[in-house]
Amino acid sequence: MVKKQKHKISENSPISLISLTNKSSPVSEQYRTIRTNIQFSSSADDPIKTLVITSSGPGEGKSTCAANIALVFAQAGQRTLLVDADMRKPTVFRTFNLTNEKGLSTILSTPKTLSEVVQQTEIEHLSIVTSGPMPPNPSEILSSNRMTQVIKEMRGQFDIVIFDTPPIVAVTDAQILSSSADGTLLVVRENVSKKEDLLKAKDLLDFVQARVLGAIYNGAENNKDQAYQYYYTTEK
Repeated sequence: MVKKQKHKISENSPISLISLTNKSSPVSEQYRTIRTNIQFSSSADDPIKTLVITSSGPGEGKSTCAANIALVFAQAGQRTLLVDADMRKPTVFRTFNLTNEKGLSTILSTPKTLSEVVQQTEIEHLSIVTSGPMPPNPSEILSSNRMTQVIKEMRGQFDIVIFDTPPIVAVTDAQILSSSADGTLLVVRENVSKKEDLLKAKDLLDFVQARVLGAIYNGAENNKDQAYQYYYTTEK
């Protein structure tokens, strides 16, 4: 799904897995470029194993980016875990046609362990933790000691863990996770993202001393194929 379209799709609808359905497309190549830049931002002394993907507001494509980046890491042979940390408007379980009866919220609020909620996909090397049932207090359980333990477990079992989080200006969830993640990517969409919201997002990330690796510029049209293009800017 690379043709230009109006942004009237429900925020928790399944999203396009172009890195799976059209590996040779320019957009898929951009995702592979993002993967390469993330890998070059990592080092033996300072590895990037946990990555938060967020946006300043809704409808900017952060879930699409998170899913496709997870796919290209898995395609490169990396043990990849995609975590739907958007417990308010989850999309991952629909995108990958999985059950959402248990997930991240289950691990954080019950005795169930990570191994009991991880779901395998048909894509080699790609595992999923869906959001699980919506809890009454998403921000509180994400900032809990239990979440710290779970992230440690995820780091030990996977090469890369990617968190799809809610927009950072709307709620504090992404800010909480960014404070402890190895890196954060901010998705910006042409003609959708607002300058004031982007500045607010930057301030929120700076406040928790998040390591912002860069931004993905999403939605720019290519005159030849009208495909969405994704650009990545590494940290300086």
